[in-house]
Amino acid sequence: MNKHNELQLYLASGSPRRHELLTRLGYRFEVLKLDVPEQREAGEKPQDYVCRLARDKAMAGVAAAPTALPVLGADTIVVLGDRVLEKPSDLLDAKDMLESLSGKVHQVMTAVALATPERCDVRLVTTNVAFRKLDEAEIEAYWRTGEPCDKAGAYAIQGIAGKFVSRLEGSYSAVVGLPLLETDLLIKQHLEQTR
Repeated sequence: MNKHNELQLYLASGSPRRHELLTRLGYRFEVLKLDVPEQREAGEKPQDYVCRLARDKAMAGVAAAPTALPVLGADTIVVLGDRVLEKPSDLLDAKDMLESLSGKVHQVMTAVALATPERCDVRLVTTNVAFRKLDEAEIEAYWRTGEPCDKAGAYAIQGIAGKFVSRLEGSYSAVVGLPLLETDLLIKQHLEQTR
């Protein structure tokens, strides 16, 4: 295998969005599909929760990886006040989430972790997202597209729900699932330290 084809890291995520974003950065990686529990602990702050999940995924990847290359883990949550909006369980759950986001500003927190057997570095990126007012018929029509079913906060900014966003302050790619700038810096820093 020549130098340009050598694997550089693993991605501990089955998310096609994260795969696509990491591909854009030009690193050579393989995907590790892992089943890591995503359960918020009592009293856990949203930012601590998302950082822990990213760390847990990266460390689970380190344990499962066939070689000692670094493992990238990430997690994204939607936060309104102190409420963490997970993936909706059904239409009523999605409607409740989207109605609560309607006409308001919320935060999307994405944590990215790069782990090796020796260490784990975590970066947190918080983006403010403003939604325009949504009506019930719109929310129901959106649910029928199938897009919100497996998305935190019941929406995908890179999909149909992009039309709900009136303003965004921060990282668009972090809202999609992987902050390009911070992820690139994290990987570059690691690769430079291990040369």
